[in-house]
Amino acid sequence: MAKVMGDVRQIGLVVRDIETAMAHWSKILGVGPWFYKKKVNTTEFSYYGKPSALPELSIALANSGGIQLELIQQRNNAPSLYLDFLGTGAEGIQHVAYWTFDHFDQHRNKLLAQGYEEGHAGRMGEGRGRFAYLLHPDMPGNIIELSEMTGGKGEYFAKIAEAHTNWDGEESVIRID
Repeated sequence: MAKVMGDVRQIGLVVRDIETAMAHWSKILGVGPWFYKKKVNTTEFSYYGKPSALPELSIALANSGGIQLELIQQRNNAPSLYLDFLGTGAEGIQHVAYWTFDHFDQHRNKLLAQGYEEGHAGRMGEGRGRFAYLLHPDMPGNIIELSEMTGGKGEYFAKIAEAHTNWDGEESVIRID
């Protein structure tokens, strides 16, 4: 079953303070370098199938071996699964992500047919690949992200993986803004 959509490629963590989280992961756990964008350009967003206000997000990405870690801090009150997660009192791992270049609609439709519900979805940046976060009632608290790797996203993620491979531990945060 793990090969239905390929391997899990990313672990997403929702945090209240992204600067503190990056410092912890790099200095204490040796993960980096972090590619940090304080203001992500979310261009489309829906919450439970309805168009919604755009969340203001800060995102940091780094690899630990073959797995990408994503730190997410939401900076406004737009409805999202990120705020829903923080509202439970939790902070940390919120989702796992599968990446696809050419089967986004096929995988999304298969998950929906299996009883998943789309909690939120959208696109970050003009022409970049879509994302969808899906939940299943049989697995509360487990969110699957499906991420479309088109529009340069795949190349950007490959650059992050390569930076990790060559990282000497010195520059722990690369600011993209």
